[in-house]
Amino acid sequence: MGAHNSRWRPLRNALLLLAPVLLVLLVAFVIPMVYIFALSLQNEEQQFSLGNYALFLHDSYYVGILWRTIKLSFYTVLACLVFGYPVAMFMAKASGRMRGVVTFLIIAPHLISVVIRNFGWVVILGNKGWINTTLMNLGIIDKPLKLLYNELGVVIGLTDAYIVYMVLALVTSLYAVDTSLYKAAGILGASSVRKFVSITLPLSLPGILAGSTLVFSLSMSAYVTPALMGGSAVKVLPVLTYENVMITLNWPLSAALSFLLLGSTYALVTIFTKLVETRRYKEVFSGA
Repeated sequence: MGAHNSRWRPLRNALLLLAPVLLVLLVAFVIPMVYIFALSLQNEEQQFSLGNYALFLHDSYYVGILWRTIKLSFYTVLACLVFGYPVAMFMAKASGRMRGVVTFLIIAPHLISVVIRNFGWVVILGNKGWINTTLMNLGIIDKPLKLLYNELGVVIGLTDAYIVYMVLALVTSLYAVDTSLYKAAGILGASSVRKFVSITLPLSLPGILAGSTLVFSLSMSAYVTPALMGGSAVKVLPVLTYENVMITLNWPLSAALSFLLLGSTYALVTIFTKLVETRRYKEVFSGA
């Protein structure tokens, strides 16, 4: 009997320690999600129906909005990766003091509300903003460039909002790269490009995967930035869900859109993870 109790004691202690977190997850996440899913299976007369999902799948308007949401999220991941990778490489090679300065510089803007930052971009990118005014005064353009209230403006805003996650994920992987590998490659005559392709890029794949997953998931669910910088011309799924909740008051359809957004994000992230974790780089992830 004593042996039986001693075998279950670690599990019991673990459950007791996790009880507060599990309770919070149950009350704040599981129960609301179950309620929203049940609501999505009702029509406006509160009868069981799959009509909300059927409407989405058979209406090109909703499918087009989902595709735009995925496309803008992908562009945001690509922009964050292109602009964030050089910053992460610089941080990985910099001294401790310089690394701290760069970390502060990329985190500091996020201490300000995303709404204020988006209004700052409106001032910069607007028809009478700093960019268009400067280019017109220099005679480079005759009329203002359309940098706002389109897909480009949304991608710029989302990149500004989420690039910090990409940089921090990448630099974590780059810290773990053994510098002796670069010395060995140099002795064998490898160029800087060869070192990057053969050493840096493959060993940073866990960071690329983690950063891309974070940025893509956050971009798919972003509401404020697409609403402010995209306007009515660029409608994405979170904005459409909000409109159905607050304007048309169609809660069942909104619940269905929420679960379709959740399912699409989960499916795409899973597919991306499987594609990155190929046999060629399987050892990189198993050792990460």
